[in-house]
Amino acid sequence: MAYWLVKSEPSVWSWDQQVAKGAEGEAWTGVRNHSAKLHMVAMRRGDRAFFYHSNEGKEIVGIAEIIREAYPDPTDASGKFVCVDIKADKPLKTPVTLAAVKAEPRLADMALLKYSRLSVQPVTAEEWKLVCKMGGL
Repeated sequence: MAYWLVKSEPSVWSWDQQVAKGAEGEAWTGVRNHSAKLHMVAMRRGDRAFFYHSNEGKEIVGIAEIIREAYPDPTDASGKFVCVDIKADKPLKTPVTLAAVKAEPRLADMALLKYSRLSVQPVTAEEWKLVCKMGGL
């Protein structure tokens, strides 16, 4: 299993909206960055992703599961980009803020800090375990 982080502004698509989609999940569309696209292509069914509220909140609020692997993004007229389907798995008991990630020396190399604008990012197994612990899981 691989681990990821996906970002969304809560005013555009929030954790609560993701949860409301239930088991059917939702297509993670609208990604228009080639590095993020490559990460989505690498995602496999069953992989887990942190759900991060960007711009507003700036915190990891939940864990989502990849339920459908990469396919053409129906919102992309150019045909160059892909999407995956994700479903909410569980919320973090305590959201992990960007400030908390920055304050943890063992997360200094996390993509969230190094590539702050990237909307889909890999997370190492060690980072995953630590952030889950920080979030009360």
